[in-house]
Amino acid sequence: METLLRYLLLIPTTVVTVLAFGAVIRRLLGVRLGLLRTVLAALLAFLVAEPLLTSFLPPTPTDVGTALLLGVLAISTASLLAMVVLVIAEVIVPDGSLPGPIELWRGWRGRLARTRRYSQILRIAVRHGLGRFLRGQRHAGLESSTSRHELARSVRRAMDEGGVTFVKLGQQLSTRRDLMPAEFVHELTKLQDKAEPIPWEEVEAVLTAELGRPLQDVFAVVDPQPLAAASVAQVHAARLPDGAEVVVKVQRPGIAQVVERDMDILLRLARTLEARTDWGRSLGLANLAVGFGDALREELDFTTERDNLRAMAAALAASPARGVRVPIPHPQLCTERVLVMERLMGTPLAAAEPVLTAMDTERRRGIATTLLEAVFDQVLDRGMFHVDLHPGNVLVEDDGSLGLLDLGSVGRLDGTTRMAIGRLMAGLGRGDSLATSDALLELVDRPEDIDERELERALGVLIVRYTSPGAKTGAVAFTALFRLITSHRLAIPPQVAAVFRTFATLEGTLLIIDPRFDLVTRARETGRDRVNEALAPERLRQSVEEELAALLPVLRRLPRRVDRIADAVEHGRLSVNVRLFADSRDRRVVTDLLHQALLTVLGAAAGVMAVLLLANPGGPQVTESVQLFAMFGYGLLVVAVVLVLRVLVVIFRRDPT
Repeated sequence: METLLRYLLLIPTTVVTVLAFGAVIRRLLGVRLGLLRTVLAALLAFLVAEPLLTSFLPPTPTDVGTALLLGVLAISTASLLAMVVLVIAEVIVPDGSLPGPIELWRGWRGRLARTRRYSQILRIAVRHGLGRFLRGQRHAGLESSTSRHELARSVRRAMDEGGVTFVKLGQQLSTRRDLMPAEFVHELTKLQDKAEPIPWEEVEAVLTAELGRPLQDVFAVVDPQPLAAASVAQVHAARLPDGAEVVVKVQRPGIAQVVERDMDILLRLARTLEARTDWGRSLGLANLAVGFGDALREELDFTTERDNLRAMAAALAASPARGVRVPIPHPQLCTERVLVMERLMGTPLAAAEPVLTAMDTERRRGIATTLLEAVFDQVLDRGMFHVDLHPGNVLVEDDGSLGLLDLGSVGRLDGTTRMAIGRLMAGLGRGDSLATSDALLELVDRPEDIDERELERALGVLIVRYTSPGAKTGAVAFTALFRLITSHRLAIPPQVAAVFRTFATLEGTLLIIDPRFDLVTRARETGRDRVNEALAPERLRQSVEEELAALLPVLRRLPRRVDRIADAVEHGRLSVNVRLFADSRDRRVVTDLLHQALLTVLGAAAGVMAVLLLANPGGPQVTESVQLFAMFGYGLLVVAVVLVLRVLVVIFRRDPT
């Protein structure tokens, strides 16, 4: 019974002692470490404290004072050993780099699904000849155009087999000529977002669940055969009870979970590449992945497309002469996974050759110009534009009117960006490299050091090359502009990249309508015309009035401020106050540096003093076997080690730049 009682008392005593060790260790290191590793270090200190005390005690009995001092020394040494172990662990496995036990328990299913997806992606990559890159090997002859074409073809096939997320990623990368080589852009544009239709029973189940009632109560007729099937959704023709012809867009069951799983993998990969590679940091891969994920999730929410359709319809209604429409949604029948909208009776441009052939050249050029002008209205005036105007998303009717489909993801621009894009187009139209350079620098994220004169000269050469009579324009000019931006390390913000993506995709659509249509020339003319409109007397007067109205409060206060400044100058009271380190971040940086420097100096000084004291065999006796100099020396040695460890743990925990 006595033995059992001793063990029962030992358990809480051990727990309290370990917790005390942990609190002391975390306090001495001065940083907040993970609970698990702190407890393990404290347990190590508890286990080694008794053997250390046994080794410190002399074989013969000693007095109580000596025993207490040796006990304190043993506890201090055990704590130092635990702190050293923590610092080494921080070097090898930084705190937070591995999930804790609670995270492991909660996320094991997600990790299991992610692991299966990892293995599936690896098998797809290996099957298409990309295994050598997974092993870190460089493609033999990657510098040749033929090898790049071969690699681009393999990447495109692998993405096509990878599923909806990778198909969407490839389609977006095909528009980033500033990031991707020309061979990859050419191949990735071939990615088609098509899929096998899902059975009607599954479609009916989704419609019933989302609408909350049987289909016969909502639709007079629904065609079970889909008009089109993509990886995200498929579309069915239907008729409402009032006779209105509509189309019903139904999201595939389970597609949201697939996208979230794949986006988790892509985001982890992007963060790893950004942390470990220079090119990943320069491109901001993590931000690109986050932006791509947000756009894809927005596309999965059909209520977003419903709102986009309504906003775009209102914008197009402001210029009805354009002859461009979007389907009107039925809001009461739209949910996150179901979109019911007006059916536009037209032919997709991808299959509209018979309709276009029946038109003369001038008519086709007029339709292409109408589409381009509508896009310019969206980009420069409305600030909301269609980002994916490929031939499948544009309908043409027999009378030449156009319809725009698939507004799941649209681009949005603020007023300043719209004005900069207008100035860029106007500068290109006038052949003014200085104005073009200034407008371009307003659009991009400029680095800290940039040779603006060299950029201006390069833009001047580009303008002369692609605006001279007989020059080849179109996609070649866009590619050259992207290469120029990349060579000067100018990062394109996502919203500006979406504009370039729109025009790059639009060019192919316009060439289907009119094979001789010159997008670049027409864009220059439009930019010049819009600048002339802005400089017209009526518009100029309106702009001046608006600017004066905004400046009026400032102008009213200006005389009083000038008078106060003149009075201060006259009486010698004018002074300028400059606040050093006004930003709290600057103060924090300086304070941290001073603290680390002070700790280093104090630790070094304590270490030197400890060595001097321990090297001196003399000094008064504190106890029969302990000398005062030795006690002070060991104490200073403990202080020196603690201070040095505090500096080291901060250094090793610092985020890599």
